[in-house]
Parts: sequence; C-alpha cells; structure tokens
Amino acid sequence: MSQRTIGFDLARAYAIFGMYIVNFNIVFGSANDSSLLGQFLRLFNGNSSTIFVMLAGMGLSLMSRRSDYNEQQKKGLRRKIIKRSFFLLIIGLILYNWWPADILHFYGSYMHIAVFLLFVPRAWLLIASFTSVLIFHILVLVIPYESGWSFDTLEYRDFWTLEGFLRNTFYNGWNPVFPWLAYFINGMYLGRIDLSNARIQRRVFLLGLFMYLSMELLRTLSNKLQAPEQWLRFVDADYLPPFLPFLVSTSGFGLMIIVIFMYIGQRASGYWLINDLAKTGQMTLTHYVSHLTTGLLLFAVLTGRNYSTGPEKHESSSAIYILLYSIAFFVVSLLFSKYWSKRFPKGPLETLMRKLAG
Repeated sequence: MSQRTIGFDLARAYAIFGMYIVNFNIVFGSANDSSLLGQFLRLFNGNSSTIFVMLAGMGLSLMSRRSDYNEQQKKGLRRKIIKRSFFLLIIGLILYNWWPADILHFYGSYMHIAVFLLFVPRAWLLIASFTSVLIFHILVLVIPYESGWSFDTLEYRDFWTLEGFLRNTFYNGWNPVFPWLAYFINGMYLGRIDLSNARIQRRVFLLGLFMYLSMELLRTLSNKLQAPEQWLRFVDADYLPPFLPFLVSTSGFGLMIIVIFMYIGQRASGYWLINDLAKTGQMTLTHYVSHLTTGLLLFAVLTGRNYSTGPEKHESSSAIYILLYSIAFFVVSLLFSKYWSKRFPKGPLETLMRKLAG
C-alpha cells in the first residue's frame, strides 16, 4: 500500500469506529446523559458520518485520478460507478427495513449524481458543493422540514410512498442529497489535490480548524448574547436539520481528521498496527453492515434489552458500557480484516459489489 492509500484508509477506519459509537449510542444509550463521558460520545454525532461521506467522494476522485483517460475509458468508468451506486442503493433499501437511519442508499444517490462531475474542472466541484447547500436552504423555505417525520419515535411515516421517498432522499431524511452531497463533492475535491504535500496538508488543516472554531465561537456568542430564538435554532441545529453552521463545522472537523491521518500514513506506514487499521478501513462497507446487524443483535443479547431505534424505549446502557463495547467490536473488526485480507484482496461485501457491479 502506498503512504497516500494508507492515510486514506486510516481515516476510513476512524470514520467506521466513530459510526460504531454513534449508532450503538443511538439505540442503547440515552440522549439525556449529561455525564462527561456521555457528552464525549455525542461529539461523534454528525462528525463520523460526514467524514465517511467525504472519504467516499475522495475515493471516487482517486479512482479517476489518471489524466490520460480517453472518452471510451471515461464512459466505462462512469458505467462502473453507476452500477455500484445502484448496488449500494439496493443494499441500503434492504437494510432500511432494519435500520431506518441507513446511509448506504443515500451514498448510492451521491455517487449517481457525482458521475456527472467526475471529469469537470476542479473549480466546478466547489460551485456544485455550494449549490447543493443553497438548494437545501431554499427547500426549507418551501417545504416544512418536519414533513413525514414523527420525531418522537424517529420514524419516517411515508418513506415507502413515491412522494415520501423523494422527499426523504433529497431533502429531509437522515443524510439527504441536499445538502449532504456537498460533503461528497468536497471529498472529491480533496481527492484532486496532493494531500501528500506538507504545505497543502498544513493549509487544509488550518482551513478546517478555522471553519470548526469559527462555528463554535459563533454558537457560543449567540447563546451568551441571548440572540433571537429563530437564530439560535439555525446556529445550534445538530444533524436534523443540517443548517449551514452544522455543515461548516462538521466539514472543518472532517478536513482536520483527514489531514491528520494522511500525515500519520506517511510517517508510520511501516508499523503493523497502522497497516492492520488500514486494512480495516478498506472494508468499511462490510463493517458498516455488520455493526448494524451482528453488532446490534449481540449488544441486545449481552444487555438483555430489546433492539429499538426510538428514544427511551428501553432502559439505557451506561456511556462507559457503550464505549467499551464499541472498542471491543472495532477490535474484532480489525482482527477479521487482518486475517480475511491474508486470503482475499477485498472484504466480503466489497467483493460482492465488484462481482455484481464491476
């Protein structure tokens, strides 16, 4: 593995670990846990899935990074990506029946749209990213954000209708195309620049730091100065709905994390643990599905609690138990990746995707 690839896969391993914490906490934790550790677990909310999406976009750019593609090769690559997008869409919709907060069917939608941006000049990616964010904020003015939602149970009532599906997918689902496509496109932009260059790494990290801290400062000042309630709802919004401050803050955090792992990949690629973590990052599709199936069922068995995505439908597990379980499940994922990769080049679901979709 190249140092560039190791850093990229390390970031993916971090993102999947963060998603373990977030999703196990959603199902078995408490949204009202005000302990220091409970607040620590909530730091992963939003940040892990946004990094996951940014890295997906980055991976798409790395696939198409060659500068000598002819038109026939470009068409072939687009077809391959479109087939993979349908594969993820179908897998995600199947998983949705078990896990309504699934991100894979959204991921497939991002890929399908991103195909048309695959070979455009780099500057156009930033324009497309901004447009995605703008469309979302226009839609908020036109369509009530709570449409289709039962926020008390976190259920989307009309998902399986045409109108509900389109609304959920493009506007107010967990990770809708608008504005989440912006994260994917931002990742595509990162894949077009040389993140192995120390000067570029420093610039991207500082940009991310500025974005993150500026939004945190804005939120702090807004609350201390007792800003109007409507402004506070906009500034403090967290995931649902994903208003601009949330998008800027999580994008900034993502830039910092990605640069940090690219840096580590350059300087620690010879260590066995780093390489094993990178192998784990290469199987994020497999690990994503496994933690939402095997991981949730095992947690339910160990705690004697019913599986539920709704808030407070069961007695909550402590934050320390959720953190330790997330770490343990990640260690199992790492060991599985290590030994699986000795016999097979790709993870189980990654292999299936390539067999069915190229």
